[in-house]
Amino acid sequence: MVSRLVLVLGDQLNAGLSALREADRDRDIVVMAEVVDEASYVQHHPKKIALVFAAMRKFAKGLRDEGWTVRYSELDDTENAGSIVGELLRRAEETGADEVLATEPGEWRLISALKHAPLKVHLLPDDRFIASHEEFETWVEGRKQLRMEYFYRDMRRKTGLMMEGDKPAGDKWNYDHDNRKPAPDEVEFGGPMQFTPDETVEAVLDLVEARFGSHFGELRPFWFATTTAQARRALTHFVKHALPSFGDYQDAMLNDNRFLYHAIVSPYLNTGLLTPLEVCEAVEAAWKAGDVPINAAEGFIRQVIGWREYVRGIYFLEGPEYPQRNGLDHSRDLPDLYWGGKTQMNCLARAVEQTREEAYAHHIQRLMVTGNFGLLAGVHPTQMHEWYLAVYADAFEWVEAPNTVGMSQFADGGVIASKPYVSSGAYINRMSDYCKNCAYSVSKKTGEGACPFNLLYWHFLDRHRDRFEGNPRMGNMYRTWDRMDADRRETVLAEAADFLKRLDAGEKV
Repeated sequence: MVSRLVLVLGDQLNAGLSALREADRDRDIVVMAEVVDEASYVQHHPKKIALVFAAMRKFAKGLRDEGWTVRYSELDDTENAGSIVGELLRRAEETGADEVLATEPGEWRLISALKHAPLKVHLLPDDRFIASHEEFETWVEGRKQLRMEYFYRDMRRKTGLMMEGDKPAGDKWNYDHDNRKPAPDEVEFGGPMQFTPDETVEAVLDLVEARFGSHFGELRPFWFATTTAQARRALTHFVKHALPSFGDYQDAMLNDNRFLYHAIVSPYLNTGLLTPLEVCEAVEAAWKAGDVPINAAEGFIRQVIGWREYVRGIYFLEGPEYPQRNGLDHSRDLPDLYWGGKTQMNCLARAVEQTREEAYAHHIQRLMVTGNFGLLAGVHPTQMHEWYLAVYADAFEWVEAPNTVGMSQFADGGVIASKPYVSSGAYINRMSDYCKNCAYSVSKKTGEGACPFNLLYWHFLDRHRDRFEGNPRMGNMYRTWDRMDADRRETVLAEAADFLKRLDAGEKV
């Protein structure tokens, strides 16, 4: 019987993968490949490339130890074809195989490449997720608005997580109102568990440094988990030491603490080292044991089986063109400050610095600092999308594009968000200590030293008035604007325009 090839991608590193379950260990051949196409279609952060390559090498070794035949291509193999399809064709020629078992990739780009490959490719569902495409499409039917909250409730019912019969634990589905506390004076958590690179990881770091050292981002120190066993230790560490305070402070930001009480397990979830159900079950168990308050457990579980599953559903529902949408017709080029260019805005400088050094920033830093600024300034959403996809270790298009194009930039026209997530400097000041160290004054609305977020906020609302004036969630904003003195409105718009002009000119802003 002719062998089949079994494709395992760098974000599918799980022993329960559907392609592996469908395969015959005694005759089929696993194909894994580090290819330049996947490492450079955007300029991925060196830490992200290293995480994926190191985890791939260790996963391949685990498969071999379990008796699988694995054809693994390292990036610097002289015969490496440079693409996933090219490597499949090379291995097919070597082995005589003409069929491929593959779990559906998480990017339309790769799905298309496999469907058009000159091989018989069997694309199997990626059932590591809670909701299938069919389930999400069924949920969508007949709904005018696709609000995550109602989808999340169905996922709670399906999994039974934090359920008491047919009712949610505590008789409430959502404890989000308890999870919006500003930054604490002290953080009693030393950060995520960090792992010293072993020989395999060091070899990958040397490779990535040589080949991708010019990419934005610092490669070392590198501390991510690169096996499922390590990722589970990191999860246990978070649940025991940080989860009790996670809910309260999940939206907070601090100058001198990059992680607060966050888990940093999304890179492990999104590469397959952890599964969503095992993560949520660990959190639920801590809550049931009385070690974690209900708001923390529910808030974390909602992010995983609610939001994470929901954005995946949106990505596949909306189709291959979704990442290129530009519903607000924004056209400004991504400012250099996103790549580490000098800026006097402390919040942006801190978020970008952290991104460069850690390949990580939490959801509020992404949404309400870097995302908020890009939206207010009118940056082209495709450029924003490609930046987020490049710079974060947990960014794969199925999860990143809806978060950026939909939630952050409102470029999908309101599929995900009912209103754009824009704010003045007041929100950042309330949720962080960034403004205390800033050259600008968050309390100044106009004039020298006025916070750019204050100016750009009203500039955004004014230029998009025709679109948003009738939005019931934005009426108060426009009424406040209209109550301002006409001269003050004129000053705000003129100063905002001047700021944007200086931004476009490459001046330090």
